[in-house]
Amino acid sequence: MSGEAVSLRITCDADLVAARAEARALAERLGFTRTDATLIATAVSEITRNIIVHAESGDLQMTPLVNDVKYGIEVVATDSGPGIRHPEAALEDGYAGQGGLGLGLPGVRRLVDQFSIQTELDKGTTITLVKWRLRDELERLRERRRR
Repeated sequence: MSGEAVSLRITCDADLVAARAEARALAERLGFTRTDATLIATAVSEITRNIIVHAESGDLQMTPLVNDVKYGIEVVATDSGPGIRHPEAALEDGYAGQGGLGLGLPGVRRLVDQFSIQTELDKGTTITLVKWRLRDELERLRERRRR
């Protein structure tokens, strides 16, 4: 049930729409609720918008995750832009950025279960997000039977 990883090159607003749609579709294939699929799509929209506004281009990788008790999605957004001058400030509510959905990175961090940011001035930024959902007993039983 894990599905395939999705890689997207991000260069314009149309890519943001595609990223959001791919994130939602992957979440739905992994059995996330409609609400959680929307939260994942919203987080992807925000970090994709950050690539477009601050770095002009970058890459997005969305990978299904599976372990014994959970399904998840890992999203890695990378760019070679200017980096984030004050990453600690960017993670505080009220930090002013350009455009976006008004969530900022603090809002994105609240939408997901795991969040990390690596940034270096004049070299770029990598943001990694993970959202999990518990697998129910029926899913685990079906998987055991397939083995």
